[in-house]
This record gives sequence, C-alpha cells and structure tokens, in this order.
Amino acid sequence: MSLIPNLLINTFITGSLYALIALGFNLIYGTTHFFNMAHGAVAMIAGYVVLYLVKTMGMAMVPSVMIGVLMAGAVGYLADRVVFRRLRTKQGSGTIFMVASLGLATVFQAIISILFSSRFQMLSAENDFTVYHFFGGVITPIQVVILISVACIATALAFLLKSTRFGASVRAVSDDVQVAKIVGLDTDRIIGRVFFLGSAIAGIGGILVGFDSGLEPTMGLSLFFKGAIASIIGGAGNVFGGIFGAFLLAFIESFGIWKISGEWKDALSFGVLILFLFFRPKGVFAH
Repeated sequence: MSLIPNLLINTFITGSLYALIALGFNLIYGTTHFFNMAHGAVAMIAGYVVLYLVKTMGMAMVPSVMIGVLMAGAVGYLADRVVFRRLRTKQGSGTIFMVASLGLATVFQAIISILFSSRFQMLSAENDFTVYHFFGGVITPIQVVILISVACIATALAFLLKSTRFGASVRAVSDDVQVAKIVGLDTDRIIGRVFFLGSAIAGIGGILVGFDSGLEPTMGLSLFFKGAIASIIGGAGNVFGGIFGAFLLAFIESFGIWKISGEWKDALSFGVLILFLFFRPKGVFAH
C-alpha cells in the first residue's frame, strides 16, 4: 500500500469536509459580514441528532440524516431570529456579533455534553471494515459519500446563488444591506433563510465527520476554525473561494505531517492562516 496515494485520498476527503463547513460559513459571512463562531457547533448538533435517532430511537439512517440536517438549519435560523436579528436592530458592531456567537457556541457545547456526555462516539457501525482500493490507496464507503456530497452541494449552491431570485436577493443584501432595504427587500427574512441554508450545509458536514472520524462535544470549535481558515485562504465571503481554501488547507495538513508528528497538524493550519493574514489578508479570491 503506497503512502502517496493515501495522502492524496486523505487530502480530498479532509478537504471535502472542510469545504462543507466553509461553504456554509462563507455564505453566512458574505451576507452578514461577521464571523459566526457558533457555526461549527451547529454542525456538531446535526451529528448528535443523528446519533440519538439512530442509536437510541432505532430510526433508519436516511430519515435520521434528513432530520439532522433540518435540525441544524433550524438551530441556525433560530440563532439569527433570537440573537443576531436583535443585535442588527440595535446596530451592534462586528465584535459584538462575534462574541455573541461565541457565547452560543459555548451554550451548545455545554448542552451536548450534558445530554450525551463528553466521551468520543462514532456514528458508523463499529464492525464495518469495508474498504475500496483505489490507485494504490484505500477509501471507505462513507468517504466516497463525502466526495459525492461536496460535489453535489457545491453545484446546487452555485445554481441557487447564480440562477434564482433568492440568489439575486442574497447578492443584493451582501453588497449593501441598506440599499437592499431601500429597494424593498425584506433583509431580515433573507438573512434568516441564509442562516438556515448555511447551517444545514454545515450540518451535512458535521454528520459526515461523525461517520468518518467520530463525534465529541468539543469538535464544534475545531470545525469552526478549519472552516474559517479555509474561508480566509480562499477569500472570506467568497462562497466558492472557500472550497479552494479547504482543499489547499487539507493538502498542507496531509503532506505537512508526512515527516513530523500528527500533533503538529493544527499548528500548521494556524501557521498558514498567519501567513495569509500577513501577505494575502483578503485571500486568493477576494470577495
């Protein structure tokens, strides 16, 4: 079994997971212009909803996943409706929004820890060792699903944003929310839908992470950071620039720890972030 093919496969898998988080993150950031630090926690919630429905309630996998994705979207929508919309009414600064989202992330993490304990849990069956051999590397069925999922979601999102009235409204709010209000757009309603959609996409990412590598209550902050770093690399607010950033970050992580300990992976990620903030703060594809 060759190392290079497996590193490449791991790059595509990890990059796809980061891309799902970054897609939702950039969609929300591009519309609201603040860093939603609760984004990763919302993704985590979707994974735990599926865990509860499948392993406690005995529900079939497909409807459980659908409910988990809808639950993530609903949590994101309610977070906007209950917290962020009120802050917009009071014209809160970006810092206030970010601190409020960090508070939400902390609350979500605490609730998950209370309900499910802090121990590590897997969504996939523990006795499932099915693998496929691909050009000298090894890939699992769930990893194939991850690759297909990110391709389908990115394509569907591109169509939605570029070819529908909703997409035109999102672009208008993103460009200038005050002008959007003047021309008669219900900006709060549009932003609420963006939160639902972006959170639902993140929920898909959280569920797939649960199948691929497992769930733990502290994973939300890690998912946020990886999605945010990918977004900054690609261009914060540029929805599809985040995909490029996600795969570049995954490549650096996968090949960067080839000769060193895997414990340095997060340090590599933040090192890349610092370099981009110094030399390309607007990312590769500026919004």
